[in-house]
Amino acid sequence: MTTRPDTAAAAHIPDFPAPRSAGCPFDPSPGMRALSEHGPLTRVRSWGGSTPWAVTGHAEQKALLSDPRLSADFAHPGFPSPVDPRHSHAGGSPDLSFVGLDDPEHARLRRMVSGAFTVRRVEALRPSVQRMTDTFIDRMLAGPRPADLVQALALPLPSLVISELLGVPYQDHDFFQTNSKTLVSTVATGEQRHAAHTALAEYLADLLARKTAEPGDDLLSKLAQRVVAGELTRREAAGMGVLLLLGGHETTANMISLGTLLLLQHPDQLAVVRDTDDPRVVAAAVEELLRHLSIVHLGRRRTALEDIEIAGRTIEAGEGVILLGELANRDPRVFPDPDRLDLTRDARLHQAFGAGTHHCVGQPLARLELQVLYPTLFRRVPTLRAAAPVEDLPFKYDAVIYGLHALPVTW
Repeated sequence: MTTRPDTAAAAHIPDFPAPRSAGCPFDPSPGMRALSEHGPLTRVRSWGGSTPWAVTGHAEQKALLSDPRLSADFAHPGFPSPVDPRHSHAGGSPDLSFVGLDDPEHARLRRMVSGAFTVRRVEALRPSVQRMTDTFIDRMLAGPRPADLVQALALPLPSLVISELLGVPYQDHDFFQTNSKTLVSTVATGEQRHAAHTALAEYLADLLARKTAEPGDDLLSKLAQRVVAGELTRREAAGMGVLLLLGGHETTANMISLGTLLLLQHPDQLAVVRDTDDPRVVAAAVEELLRHLSIVHLGRRRTALEDIEIAGRTIEAGEGVILLGELANRDPRVFPDPDRLDLTRDARLHQAFGAGTHHCVGQPLARLELQVLYPTLFRRVPTLRAAAPVEDLPFKYDAVIYGLHALPVTW
């Protein structure tokens, strides 16, 4: 038996998104947490008065993210935009490659890059990531205090790692960091986001052309070869490059800064990663940080292609669905005492990287970088501390990827 909201209930549909609480910057917003009180699925009111479904339950999200009846196509009618569509560019949403496609086209493009992110291949990068981490910490320690951990470590490390993997010149990192910041902003205009995407796509298209003539041992060179073979268009290859460049540093950079600050607020938990030589303990700690923080804080967006009955509700064909991973990761049915940070808990069931066919292709690389960075940072700088009160720090309330614009630290 499924139900639909009646007229009286519709009048009390909560607005979405709801702002986070400045007093609890590491937790989901109070307004979003209140959605869970209405069950694992509930209506919310979004841009232009649309009323997509918000999914808060862990089991329900896992089932829906694996359901082919939900479309990830940004252009599909009813798709719940993460930004106000009135401010969108006339050309529509930026082309973020296979993230905004459904199978079989999604699978076709994804297979062309997934081999570079297998656990075995990523693990081979560990010594290199360790050297990079130490180098950036050396530079931070040699510089002035306080230092901005975002600029000194959180941004440059994942930027250098993904640049080397893709074959993008690291000296251009200011260019792609500036444009990627615009792409994930919720306050940038549609024209600004479109211009940022165009700049990145044109940059990568030019780079692909150079790698066609002079290929190297990097992922963009392999994509360039597929363009020559007729398996990809130049535009498709450039779009894949934009996606990987964006995802490869924007998400991990925010996780580094936010996780560092969270651990500084919990010295007993910080000691877990600082004082162990067991890589399994560090790996488990990273999973708990991923669960607790969930930096994708405006949800994963989908549109129903057919009617779907789940948790006593009917999601009708054409309706939007917002899957709130930060609430799934605080579901007490899966994670006892979910608001407590416990780096010794088994948090492997978290959905920080999504689930189903669209789960994050780069998650092994993100895990590796975090496993290297946290223990290295706190061992090498044991007196590290924030140089400003938490309430004065500039959190990214204005972006689809949550984190910190800056994190002043001293030691």
